[in-house]
Amino acid sequence: QVQLVEFGGGSVQPGGSLTLSCVVTGLTFDQYTLGWFRQAPGKKRELMASISWRNLRTWYPDYVKDRFTISRDNAKNTFYLQINGLKPEDTAVYYCAADRMRVIVTTDPDYWGQGTQVTVSS
Repeated sequence: QVQLVEFGGGSVQPGGSLTLSCVVTGLTFDQYTLGWFRQAPGKKRELMASISWRNLRTWYPDYVKDRFTISRDNAKNTFYLQINGLKPEDTAVYYCAADRMRVIVTTDPDYWGQGTQVTVSS
């Protein structure tokens, strides 16, 4: 049974930093491209970061690439999203996802985590 479990969400003040973790079990981790999505209330879920399975190539939308960093540890079957300079508009539920042998995580990945809330407010 495949499971993706997120850790690290919570409430943070504007300007702060946060690292989300996603622990993956039940699949061949190094064959999967991994990603983080977020969904704010009333908005569609959007891809915020992706790291490929083969060459560790990363992707971010332009408006966050100076603040978001995705990384993976194949030895621990875990990947991460570090967010710096948090803004109130970063408030959302963050989901991790795994997509087998993709260049970039698609909008319909093979597996999803359950989501973790990140709230940015003073």
